[in-house]
Amino acid sequence: MAKVKLTVVESKCRCGYCKKGDNYIVDDLCPPICHELWNYMYPLVYALQNGANLDYGEIRSPQFDVKCPDGGRVWIHGERIEK
Repeated sequence: MAKVKLTVVESKCRCGYCKKGDNYIVDDLCPPICHELWNYMYPLVYALQNGANLDYGEIRSPQFDVKCPDGGRVWIHGERIEK
């Protein structure tokens, strides 16, 4: 299974989990981010790990951008890391 790199692009996290510039490599364990945000983006991470390309603007690409369900306080960019 491929790995996915998550990068915190912007953060106003009330819980203090995510800070701008943080990077996480997702292999098989959940990174240390809040469960609400993880549950929101996990289907996208799983799809990338299994070879999917996702809608990304006008193209299909092995990446995504998500914002926290708590009013968009945290913005994360995810991308598949090619082996």
